[in-house]
Amino acid sequence: MDINSATTALAALAQPTRLETFRLLVRAGPDGMAAGEIARRLDIPANTLSAHLAVLGHADLISRCRAGRSIIYCARYPAMRDLLDYLQEDCCKGLPADTRSPEQQPAAGRPHKN
Repeated sequence: MDINSATTALAALAQPTRLETFRLLVRAGPDGMAAGEIARRLDIPANTLSAHLAVLGHADLISRCRAGRSIIYCARYPAMRDLLDYLQEDCCKGLPADTRSPEQQPAAGRPHKN
């Protein structure tokens, strides 16, 4: 991933409804979810959702396909992984994960500090 793609993806996710939509699609798994179901679950009008889905699609974070009369939206897991990898690329001076100190480990691998 390059800096322009990362910036586009981060900008797409930097809005509450789009972030919530993307997270919902990630939870939905590879089968995705129909646009109407997304709108119902997030309690937002279809036209508003359509605009948000367009931004996420432009950022290549989601894909869509037709299933009968419905359009199904799916999170693009490879794009999500690419973005996460890009953000962690220079983490900890390039040390492999197994040689990092506990303080250098990603937050998910450390106990939460209050």
